[in-house]
Amino acid sequence: MRKPLHFIFAIILLSCAVLSCEEVYLPKPKGYNRIDLPEPRYQILPDTFPYKFQFSDHSVLSRDSSKNAERYWVNLNYPQFDAVVQITYKNLVDPRNKPEVLLNEAFELAMKHKVKAYGIEESLVRIPNGQVASVTELEGEVPTQFQFFTSDSTRHFFRGALYFNTATKNDSLAPVIEYIKKDMMHLLNSFEWKY
Repeated sequence: MRKPLHFIFAIILLSCAVLSCEEVYLPKPKGYNRIDLPEPRYQILPDTFPYKFQFSDHSVLSRDSSKNAERYWVNLNYPQFDAVVQITYKNLVDPRNKPEVLLNEAFELAMKHKVKAYGIEESLVRIPNGQVASVTELEGEVPTQFQFFTSDSTRHFFRGALYFNTATKNDSLAPVIEYIKKDMMHLLNSFEWKY
């Protein structure tokens, strides 16, 4: 029995349509980790240091346990973000601690990252205790994104640097970096020497 021509034509057309259908795949847009930032709250540093400041309730204060750590060196650990702010202190009354050497070291520590940084912004910030703090902000895939130091130039030198212990790219960490920078600026704005 012979099949009608329009039936054969319909089968050929349907076969062509099925075989020629191709699903177009589009790559998913880049996404970022969801980061919930807590509401800022602050507490006062214990009274056993030659300086005082307010630091985030969301950080954990601990003594620096590195082999070169000195008595008043501390870390502000942010466990939620796998970040740490390392704080160092030098007593300038000690003749081994020369202010010009400490200033040069602070600038060198910031500038050693210029190879990977695509932006370095340095600024001087007048803090409420009447002194000035030098603040360095670094952009790019650098290990530290924010550093600062302040000194009364005769008795005390205080320095801090933010580090992350994660392989997450800094562009994904941008909200956390900004959050901790605000904490560090609060620290500086509440900073005082205890003479």
